[in-house]
Amino acid sequence: MEYIIIFLSLLAGLLLGILTGWFWFSKGKRISNALRTEISSLEQQLNKLEGKISETEVKAKAAEAEARAQAREILSEAKIKANELESKLEKDEARLEEKERNLTERMQENERQRTALAQKLKDVEDLKAELTQSSAQHREALEKVAKLTEAQAREQLWDQIKTEYAGHFASQIKLLKQGMEDEVEEKAKNLLAEAMQRYASEVATESTATIVQLPSDDVKGKIIGKEGRNIIAFEEATGVDIIIDDTPGAIVISGYDLARRYVAKLAMEKLVKDGRIQPARIEEIVGKMKEQVSKMMLEFGKRATEELGITGYPQDLLKIIGRLRFRTSYGQNILKHSVEMANIGRMLAEEIGADAQIVAEGCLLHDIGKALDHEVSGTHVEIGLEICKRYKVRPEVLHCIAAHHEDVPIASPEAFIVAAADAVSGARPGARRESFEAYLKRLKNLEDLAKGFEGVQRAFAISAGREIRVYVDVKKIDDLMQEQLAKDIARKIEGELTYPGVIKVNVIRERRIEEAAK
Repeated sequence: MEYIIIFLSLLAGLLLGILTGWFWFSKGKRISNALRTEISSLEQQLNKLEGKISETEVKAKAAEAEARAQAREILSEAKIKANELESKLEKDEARLEEKERNLTERMQENERQRTALAQKLKDVEDLKAELTQSSAQHREALEKVAKLTEAQAREQLWDQIKTEYAGHFASQIKLLKQGMEDEVEEKAKNLLAEAMQRYASEVATESTATIVQLPSDDVKGKIIGKEGRNIIAFEEATGVDIIIDDTPGAIVISGYDLARRYVAKLAMEKLVKDGRIQPARIEEIVGKMKEQVSKMMLEFGKRATEELGITGYPQDLLKIIGRLRFRTSYGQNILKHSVEMANIGRMLAEEIGADAQIVAEGCLLHDIGKALDHEVSGTHVEIGLEICKRYKVRPEVLHCIAAHHEDVPIASPEAFIVAAADAVSGARPGARRESFEAYLKRLKNLEDLAKGFEGVQRAFAISAGREIRVYVDVKKIDDLMQEQLAKDIARKIEGELTYPGVIKVNVIRERRIEEAAK
């Protein structure tokens, strides 16, 4: 039994070994077939790659041949251009050598001429020295003969000529001076006329009162308030006078300060519209309106500088410029006057070739001191200079400000133009006004000043005080003294009187001889 089991076990192991060997034999055969197929595929791909490599080698050889041909062609062209450039350089070198030879010859010729000229100058100097020596000897001989020195002879001759020809010289000087003055005056008139014709602005004077319209007369009682408390509080807060009369539907705000009047006008309109008029409300509204007007001043300053093309000013300076909108001179608004001056001055500067930008700035800032002259001591010129120095305004403009009233001598054409534009803007018809009493007083002072000179018989102020005609005694005043008298009168007017524009001094010396035929 045991042998059978062992036999069966061996038989089973044999069968299992046969089956296992058959399995691995079949599997190796399949793997071999797959490897043969893959090797065949790889051989085919290798053949294709060898074909492509052969084709690429052919193309590379063709490209190499083409590149060699192009390189030979480029090398040939470069050799041709190099030959042409070498030929051109040889020609330029020859030309430069020729010019160098010519320049050397010219330098040699100039040196010969310089030597000859130096010799001639030396000869001239020798002749001058000889002539000076001869002249001195001749003068000494004349002095010995005349028994007078040269200075004494010259003085005697001058005294004689002055005695004999004083009248003739005076008349000739007068004619020449008159001719030059007429010519200069004509040119100046043409320039001023052209500038004024090119710039035209509205003519309006500022008054000292402002009218506020009311919705009804019942509001007047609210404005006055109980026992006048409201109107008193309003006048104290604004610094103006309120005039309530019989004019229907209106009240009048009176005051010389335009800024205060404008604040009062805005505050009154606001209070009337609001309806609550009481001292506390008045103070509140007036404070707000002052802030609003302060902002308006800055805006006015910006507008003025933008109109004139001026940039770079700080806001504080622009605000001071804007304050001029609320200042007047003889009824003329100072900011409008300054802007008008700048436009006229710029045209004049362009005509005569001066710096138009300096003129424009000088005109705009010339009266800036008037914005603070009621708060700071000193003349408006001194105050204006201090303000402009504080804000680093350039020196050329400072000189225009200082010299526009000739407080300092005018030292530049721009300063002269600023002074002329100031006179034109302030003196044109309608620009300024003054009271009748002040006008008569100004004319009387002008006539009295002229009559105070010795030899003056009569004096008349004409053309609204822009000309003074002075008649002199012909026995006391001759032609030379007449000219000096006109200068003295003009100088005294400048030093003692205040006046707008320019005053022309006309001294008249007329001799009349009458005889009766019987």
